[in-house]
Formats: sequence, C-alpha cells, structure tokens
Amino acid sequence: MSASENVAIPATIPQAVPVRRGMPAWQVALVVLGGLVVAIAPAFVLESFPLFQLTMAVIMGLAVLGLNMVTGFNGQISLGHGAFFALGAYATAILMSHLDWSFWATLPVSAAVCGLVGYGIGFPALRLGGLYLALTTFSLAVAVPQILKHKSIEDWTGGVQGLFLVKPDAPAWMPGGLSADQWMYFVAIGVSGVCFLLCWNLIRGRIGRALMATRDHPTAAEAMGMDTATLKTRAFAVSAMVTGIAGSLSAVAVEFVAPDSFSLMVSITLFVGMVVGGVASILGSLFGGLFVLFVPNIAEAISKAAPGVIYGILLIAFLFILPDGFAGLLRRIAARLRGRG
Repeated sequence: MSASENVAIPATIPQAVPVRRGMPAWQVALVVLGGLVVAIAPAFVLESFPLFQLTMAVIMGLAVLGLNMVTGFNGQISLGHGAFFALGAYATAILMSHLDWSFWATLPVSAAVCGLVGYGIGFPALRLGGLYLALTTFSLAVAVPQILKHKSIEDWTGGVQGLFLVKPDAPAWMPGGLSADQWMYFVAIGVSGVCFLLCWNLIRGRIGRALMATRDHPTAAEAMGMDTATLKTRAFAVSAMVTGIAGSLSAVAVEFVAPDSFSLMVSITLFVGMVVGGVASILGSLFGGLFVLFVPNIAEAISKAAPGVIYGILLIAFLFILPDGFAGLLRRIAARLRGRG
C-alpha cells in the first residue's frame, strides 16, 4: 500500500462541520421587548435632571458613533469631530431662532450641511494619513469655535453670547401628558435608534466590508479594484452627518449654544468615548456615550478638589481592565454563552 493510500480518507466518513444557529424567534422577540422596556422606563422613573443627563448620554453615544464610522471602521484618525457636533448644533439653532423653523425640519438641513463639510474635509484624507490627518482635523476643531465668534456672522450665531432655544413640547396626540424633558428623551432615543440601525445595516453590507478592507489592507483593496478615495471621502461625509445630527439634538436638549461650548475638549471626549466603548463597534458607541457623560460626574462626586485626577485614574484603570472596551467584554460574554449552548 502506497503512502497516498495510507492517508486517503474514505468518502463515506462525514466531515464535522460546525453549524451556527441563530436565536429562536421567541428569544429574539424577548430581547427586543426587553430592550424597549429598558429604553422607555427611564422616562417614567427618573426625575427631570437625571433624565436630562441620560438624554445627553444617548446624544453623546450618537456622536461617538459618527466618529467610529470614520476612525473605527475606516481607520482615518480624526481629532476634530467636535467641529461637526458644533456645526450641527448651530444649524439647528440658527434655523429655529432666526427663521422660526420646527426642530424636525432642521434635522435634514443639519445633516446635509455637516455631510457637505465632511465630504470637503475628506479630500485631504486622500493625501494625508495617520498623524498628519489627525493634525488636520485637530486644526478644524480649534478653528470652528473661533469662526463662530467672528463679527461678520455674529448676527446669525450670536457671537460669544450664543443663542437660546426653546425645547419643543410633546405633541397633543401623545398620551399621558408628557413633559418637555420626557418628550426630548423619546426624541433622542428615536432619532439615535434610527441612526444606529442605519449604520449597523451599512457596516454589515458590501460598503461596510469595503470600508474595513480599506482600513486593514489598503494596497490589497486597491488591487481588487476598490475606489479607496471615494470610500474615504464618503466615510467622512457619513460620519460628519451622524455627529451633526447629534449636535442638533444637543442644542435642543440644552436649549443653548455658544462657541465656548464646543471647545477642543468635545473632540477629545468623543475620541475617549470611542476607545472606551470599543473601536469599530456600533453598540460600543452607546456605552462610550454613557461613560463620557457619567464618569466625570462620578469623579467629581468622589473628589470635588481634583475631579480631573480622579477621572484620569478611572480612565486608566478602565483601559487596563478592558483594553478592548465594553464591546470586547460583550463579545467575550457572548462567546462563553455560545460555548455553553
């Protein structure tokens, strides 16, 4: 018997192939129902200020998602997404305060303005990369607040004094007589939910795979015929649109916009939220928003004398314990549950 015959595998022996089965329909329905309860319950349980904080956490999670679309999924380092956050907020504030538009009418305009600016910023990304692109976006974050203060547009932006808004009341057809804070929470949940769903669908599709291929193996992506230049600019545009919508929600929730509210720290905060929540994670962006809003408050409660020091310690400890963020923790938990199943 030859060596080739010794290693031959009879065709009658079935090969073990791992089969992954999705959750049964009743489990999916249970998870969706549980998620809806968790999302709706705070509006009727929390007092006004905690509910406002949670609303802002959801909005920050949406802004982090915008950054994740370009940095996490496409690999372009941006330190200037606070600028898109500011542009979205000011687009809504100007239209509502000067032209008496409704909040809902300002959302598509805000998204379009930020998308166009993001597309324009995406062009330098074709020639720049890594630290050079990070420095370019950093400059954008520094410049935008100063531009908003300029006297030539002060009549529209309010200059240093900013603009005041009025939070919209719940429509008359809503049952239960919701307060303005409760309605704003539901608006933030609804708009953010739609954006998260659209981004999740985009990333799971052909475009998402192309974005990640450009991030991981740009040379191979070009060799396969992918238009990496178009992908990069469009990724910036989509990213800016999502973060701009978050800025619009923030302006109405806070009922005030001013240039100093959108300092460089906003961009740094969004970057921290992306890393803490999980780079290249849709759901992790929401956890990142919760972290950047609530952990500074916890740090201040621990020490009012040096909250920044406490916040830094908590951040370092978190990154040491969970270097891949909340998303990595969730993936490990899900893997263990699948293993037991």
